[in-house]
Amino acid sequence: MIGGVLRGARRILANLKPIKVPEGPARSFRDLWPGDAARGARLLRGEFEAHGTTRPLRPQEVEGGPSRHDWTPAQPGGTGTWYAAAHAFAWLRDLRALGTDAARLRGRALAADWLLNGASDPLAEAPEVAGARISAWLGHWDFLAATAEDDFRRQLMQRLAQDARSVVAGLPAEALHRGALVALKGGMAGAVALEEETWLARCVRFLPQELERQFRADGGHVERSPGVQLSALQDLIEIRNLLHGAGVEAPPQLAATLDRAAPALRLMRHADGGLSLFNGTRDEAASFIDLVLTQGQSRGRAPSLLPETGFHRLAASRTLVLMDCGAPPAARRDAAPGGLPRGADRNAHAGTLSFEVSVGRERLIVNCGAAPAAEGEWRDAMRATAAHSTLVLADTNSSELRPEGLGRRVETVTTDRFEEEGKLWLDGTHDGWVKQFGLRHRRRLFLSESGDSLIGEDVLEAVRDTTLPGFTVRFHLHPTVTASLQQDEQGALLRLPSGVGWRLRAGREVRVAIEESIYLGGEPRRSQQVALHLEAGATGVNWALSRIGVPAPTAPEPQPE
Repeated sequence: MIGGVLRGARRILANLKPIKVPEGPARSFRDLWPGDAARGARLLRGEFEAHGTTRPLRPQEVEGGPSRHDWTPAQPGGTGTWYAAAHAFAWLRDLRALGTDAARLRGRALAADWLLNGASDPLAEAPEVAGARISAWLGHWDFLAATAEDDFRRQLMQRLAQDARSVVAGLPAEALHRGALVALKGGMAGAVALEEETWLARCVRFLPQELERQFRADGGHVERSPGVQLSALQDLIEIRNLLHGAGVEAPPQLAATLDRAAPALRLMRHADGGLSLFNGTRDEAASFIDLVLTQGQSRGRAPSLLPETGFHRLAASRTLVLMDCGAPPAARRDAAPGGLPRGADRNAHAGTLSFEVSVGRERLIVNCGAAPAAEGEWRDAMRATAAHSTLVLADTNSSELRPEGLGRRVETVTTDRFEEEGKLWLDGTHDGWVKQFGLRHRRRLFLSESGDSLIGEDVLEAVRDTTLPGFTVRFHLHPTVTASLQQDEQGALLRLPSGVGWRLRAGREVRVAIEESIYLGGEPRRSQQVALHLEAGATGVNWALSRIGVPAPTAPEPQPE
């Protein structure tokens, strides 16, 4: 509370001081990352896509006045995320990817309309949005404004200076998530562009503590999302290059964080080069992830686990298992300007102890993906426990989903890992249902040294006298996988695109069903899931996933040292 008042006071005082605004940036900037020409083409047609959600960004007729674009969400929630992306202007790289005069003129027209109709929206003034917009305008200055009319350039520079002053005065940002890093990066870029040395010194002073807040000791980002891990790594690279270009020595914590964050990202990748779909992550092209890792200049290999962030990687031969074994990130119940959540759990999913499996470059078992910018019901459907490959107790989420993040949540996750002669065991528990049902979920996995067998056990452990409701263990399949029920209905046959088959088996007390699912890693695609349904009173289920042609597996007990 006191910190918020002080930030507000600093912003007011900063706004009283005049700024000398140059005609253009003091030094040239260049956005490092490639855009998506397909998204740029949609923008030319008046449609803007952000985080997998496409909405019209067309002029709206206003009674008694000229038409204007709709820059303001009608209600908070997922649509606020979409509008925040519109205000942030990262879409300039998609227009730039088209490489046409029409794309350049479209960018200028949208920027001019924003200055007239969108600039006063509270969402546009949120530090993370303003910081992203500063970086986008400067990174695409030659495309957007270098050859534009003088008046347009002056307006852009004046707003850029206003935003930079506000962002720098508000440091350190109050958000617990990546948005605080984006704000700091934007403040640095604005300070360099405007040659405001005191602003830059302030940003550099706050950088070490922000890095400590944003990244855990194992290199994982606090939001516990592979997608955010990738974006935050981009932020670190941009900050490093920005300081180097300005001739400013970066704090040693920056290089150290880069060296940890890049290997952490490698852990979260499948063998096809894409990201695992935990906590709001969507598909990214493997070539793009390779580019980011190359720019990061870190050669560290993927570790087998991130003990503080809570991700594990089990690899044997061509089989890879990635599992979420961490508690949800920190929450905050207040909101930034425009209603944006401040907690690191803003896009967190209720997917504790879910896992994904790939075989070579083919994905077999997945989570459903994410729709963070969609309407509330659709967004939360993807965040629900049932949209993940894990156990669902009594159709209840392991953590409560709220628009701003999570309410009741998993608080404690325990994990034990054993390795012996290529064999891998992973034993994890979470307490997400202890308060409601008095039950703890325990999941144990065993991966054989050949990678041909993955054996699992999902158990409900009572921590007090309680009844046992029914539960379901779900295995969502990648859209390229086809599934068929075995004749005895105790298992399912899974066929990969290569033709290789796998068999998922469970005990006779289980009702095995093949049900519809959906995959939102990228464009929505129909898919299937194998569901193991157990009636009330059941305490657990054993299951086995094995490559067809391999004898029925059994899991040996690990030998303690």
